[in-house]
Amino acid sequence: MNIHKVKQIIDAEIICGEELLGMEVKMGCGCDLMSHVLAHIEHESTLLLTGLTTPQVIYTTDAVDIKAICFVRGKRPDDDVVKLANERAIVLMCTQLPLFESCGKLYKEGLKGISENE
Repeated sequence: MNIHKVKQIIDAEIICGEELLGMEVKMGCGCDLMSHVLAHIEHESTLLLTGLTTPQVIYTTDAVDIKAICFVRGKRPDDDVVKLANERAIVLMCTQLPLFESCGKLYKEGLKGISENE
């Protein structure tokens, strides 16, 4: 599933990385614990859905080579976080939907979860 389709499914707004809308993601991960992301994500074609908007989210996703993040519950990162994402070519988007509903809609449309990609 490409980022453009993700955007449509969860009615997301692209914050940065508009030029990467054609990028494919093969699985999704809904998580607010970055230690779990570090421990369990080993696939660069992952979309991270989270309510955290701190720089740590960018550092964590960069460490495991995740290239797309969606902030849920209407959360928006500050300019410093957007700058870090731009420097690392990470797509940032946000949706008003809560985490559970965002993940559910994407799963229903065919985006796989971690256990289905191991």
